Formats: sequence, C-alpha cells, structure tokens
Amino acid sequence: MNSPTNKAQSPEPEARSPNRKERLPTPGPANESSEPSEPVGLLAGSHWAEQEHPVDDDADSALGGEVASSTASLSSSILKYRTIQGRTYHSDAVTDQEYWGPNDEIANEMLDIFHHFMTLFLDGKLYTAPLKDNIQNALDVCTGTGLWAIDFADEYPNCNVYGTDISPIQPNWVPPNLRFDIEDVTKPWTYQENLFDYVHIRWLTAVVKDWPALYREVYKCMKPGGWLEHIDAEVNLVCLDDTMPPDTAMYQWGEIWSEIGRKTGLVVNMVDSGCMDAGIKEAGFTNIEVEDLLAPVSPWPADKRQKEIGLFNSAFLTQDIEGFLTYFCPTVLGWTVNETLIYAAILRREYKERKVHANFKWRLVRAQKPLDG
Repeated sequence: MNSPTNKAQSPEPEARSPNRKERLPTPGPANESSEPSEPVGLLAGSHWAEQEHPVDDDADSALGGEVASSTASLSSSILKYRTIQGRTYHSDAVTDQEYWGPNDEIANEMLDIFHHFMTLFLDGKLYTAPLKDNIQNALDVCTGTGLWAIDFADEYPNCNVYGTDISPIQPNWVPPNLRFDIEDVTKPWTYQENLFDYVHIRWLTAVVKDWPALYREVYKCMKPGGWLEHIDAEVNLVCLDDTMPPDTAMYQWGEIWSEIGRKTGLVVNMVDSGCMDAGIKEAGFTNIEVEDLLAPVSPWPADKRQKEIGLFNSAFLTQDIEGFLTYFCPTVLGWTVNETLIYAAILRREYKERKVHANFKWRLVRAQKPLDG
C-alpha cells in the first residue's frame, strides 16, 4: 500500500525493496575518490576547553528560564520540577525514567521551532498515513508543547485527539476536541484497548530503552485497521562531501550521544539500529513502509527548498544546544559545566558558519494494525 508522501528532494535509487523507499537527498557533491577517515572516537570534554571558542550570548540565555504558569487542575506534585544547572526538568512524581530534555521556556520555544521545521520537511503535511476522513480517535505520543496535536485537531474537528507528555507545558486554549494527559508512555498505557484510529510518534531519540514494548502498547490500544506513524532521527550526522572531519563538533555529536546510549541503555541510533521497523513488525503491524530522508543542518545547500529546510533546521538545532547536553554530559560523560558550554558554543558556530555540509538522517515508518488484529 502506497502513501501520498511527497518527495523532499532526492534522485530515485537504482533499486528498492517493495516496502522501503530510500529518499536520501544529495544536496552536496560527493567525493568519490576520498578514502574514509580513521575514526577517532569520542573526544574528552577537556578537548573543547582547549579550543578557541566564541563568546556565545545565546548560551548565557540558555542557563535559566522561568517555569511557565501551571494548570490549576494538575496536582502540585506534578509541578515540582527538578532544577539542574539552572534548567528545570519533569517531576519525579510523574516517572522514574531519565528524560534529558528540560521543560522551561527556552526548551519549549525549541520544540515549537522543531514543529515548524518538521512540517516544512514533510512538504507541509502533519502526517503521511492514508487516514480516512471519519477517524474517531487519534493519539500524539509525547506531544511536548502540543502544536502538532493542536494542528491535527483543527484538521480533524470530529476526531477526539489526545496528547501525552510527562510535563504539563501545553497551552490551555486548545480545540474542543483535544485533551492533554500526563502519561509516561514507557509504562503500561492506561487507554482502553482498540481505541485509536491513528497514533503519531515523533522524535523520541534517546528517550526509550524498550521500543518493542512501546510498540506493543500502541498495537494493544489501536483499532484493527488503524495506522501508526513514527518519524525519528539518527544521532550520527551524514556528510557526503568530506567537509566534516572527526574532530569537528558536528561529527562528535554522534560520538557523544552514542556513548550516552551505551552507558544508559537508551536507544539513540534510531535509524541505523533498525529498531523502528523491526520493533513495529515484531508488535504485529503489517503494511509497513519505510522512508529515509536527509535534512541539512544549516542553509548550506544551493537548492532553494533544501536551503529553506536547512534554515529552519538550524534555527531548531541552535535554539537550545545546551538543553540537549546539560542532563547527560556531566552525569554520564563526566564533563564539567564549562566544557559542556564551550562544546555547545563551538557546535553553534559550526552550524552558523555553514562550512560543514552535514545532514541529519530521519526515518519515517508507517504501519497498519491488521483488520483481524
């Protein structure tokens, strides 16, 4: 079964399997004659402290931020946020899992920018699954600030839309057919079986340890014939023209998160590990379709549309680099606060200079619960 997804930019591959579409844009020239460089592994935090680094005004603003005003209906325990290096994180009352993302104002602005980037990346679409007009119930897993769920509820006014998260950071004024629930999706779900016509999962890199278990919860709570759609990213950046040496901050991004994944058990290599398509198949879904896409990390491509995607991607990535690193770099990698901030400043500079022609690799998987499931 084919979906109506449009192509972002890519030549057609020479061959493909019936259930996999390769969509790897090649906005930069590939150097076919170059030999692969020797891997240098993860550079120590002290390496970055020894480098010349920019004075980064953006980093200063990322060290604080007031917690947004809470919803009166939520218990006070949910709102007892933890504070780490001036950043606020979800309450321990909600989950005993370690989630690396802050929930303060600067982090929430980053999530809003990400929503706009992802919508542009998917040709203005909120989803690519072949949904019917009369779907009744839909779920946005880990909704964040809720922008996707709000837009989807507007597009499907007769559908009950649910959004889950571990922090109550969503707005109060939302469409009448939308509600937000505080839920830890890594635990057994509280929703009834065979409820959802559509389940949407987006960008949960380094959030889940047991993807097969999560997909089984999706399957259990989905109506027969319903659709699951999951898009997620690989932490190792892709460069096709040898402009990303192993000692660049962009190359090291993948090394940093791979080491975090190795030490914590969180799945960080969402694409190369094959955990998405394999776990979805294991849960019992059928009609599985897989698409791989590349998104430029900055507006370095010459192609007009890819440049625009890179511009929004860069805005998302540079909004709160410190927020990606503050939780795990000191506790898991042993970096100092200063080393973490200097690395973030150097990475932000590389994004803005556009000398490294790197891309993030995203995988989009659509799958259907069998009618007799």
